[in-house]
Amino acid sequence: MTKKLFLFLTLVIIVCGCNLPGQKKEPKISLYHTKTGTKDELPLEEYLAGVVAGEMLPNWPKEAYAAQAILARTFTLEFIERGGTKAKYGTDLSDDITETQAYNKDAVTEEIRNAVKETRGLVAKYNNKYIKAWFHAFSGGETTTAKTGLSYSEAEPGYIKVVKDPGQNYAPPEDRNWTASYTFSEISKLLSEKGLANFAVEKVEATQKNSQGRVTEFAVSGEGQTKKIPGPEFRIALDSTKLKSIWIENIDQTTTEVTFKGKGYGHGVGMSQWGAYALAEQGKTAKEIVKYFFPDVTLTKVYQ
Repeated sequence: MTKKLFLFLTLVIIVCGCNLPGQKKEPKISLYHTKTGTKDELPLEEYLAGVVAGEMLPNWPKEAYAAQAILARTFTLEFIERGGTKAKYGTDLSDDITETQAYNKDAVTEEIRNAVKETRGLVAKYNNKYIKAWFHAFSGGETTTAKTGLSYSEAEPGYIKVVKDPGQNYAPPEDRNWTASYTFSEISKLLSEKGLANFAVEKVEATQKNSQGRVTEFAVSGEGQTKKIPGPEFRIALDSTKLKSIWIENIDQTTTEVTFKGKGYGHGVGMSQWGAYALAEQGKTAKEIVKYFFPDVTLTKVYQ
C-alpha cells in the first residue's frame, strides 16, 4: 500500500466514523410503546437509561444502577437475538414489563446516565453466550432456581445459583412480608381470562412446594372439578404486583374469599434489586454485584 493510499483510507475512517476491523458499533433498537401504540428507534445505551430508571427507584447507589445496566443490556441483546417482539409489534422491544423490561425515560437522572455510561457495552456471558439476565425486586431472603421461580422448561442454566439475599434489611416492609386477598369470584374470573380454569373456584391449595417454601403448583377446585396450575402462572394470572411472589407461608380461606400470606417481591431468580442496593451500600462494585448473583458468568464488552 502506498503512503498516499494509507493516508487517504485513514482519513476516510476518521471522517466516516467507521469501525476498525474487530470493533462493533452500539446497536440501535426499535421500541413499541404500549400505551400510545407508537414506535421509536433509539440507541441501545439511551434505551438502557430509561430501563434502569423504570426498574429502580430514585436516589439509589450508583453501583446498583450500574449492575442493573449490565443485566438490562444483557437481557436486551439476548431477547433481541431470539426475535424480540418483532412478530407482535414489528419492533425489537416493547415497554410492557410482562414482555420485556420497564422503561421510563422521564425518570432518568444524571446519576443513572453516568452509571449506564460507565458500563457501556458491558454484558454477562456464559459459555460465550448472553445469559438470560433475570432480576427481581426482592427474593424474600434467598434466590431460587429458574425452574422454580419461572417454571423454566429447559435445563436449569449453569449460571443460575441459589444465594442469600443481602437486601433483607433494605427492602420495604410491604415487600418483605405481605398479604393478598381475593374473593373466589375474582380468582375464577382472573384464571378464566388466562385460560387456566373455566369453572367457579371454591378452594385453593398449595399442592407442591420446593424446600424453601415456594409454591411450585397450586390446585383450584370447584363445581366438581380440580385444576393444577404451575405457581408462576398462577401468580401472573392473579396480578404479580398483588400476589407478589410464590413464596407463600399461609393460605386462609372462608366460603367466599382466600388470603395469601407471603414474602418477597418477584420471581426470585437472578439478581435481587434490593440485594444489589445492599451490596452497593457495602462498597461493592457493579461487577462484583453481578458476579454475586451470577457467580460463573464472564463480563465482557461487546462494543466500545
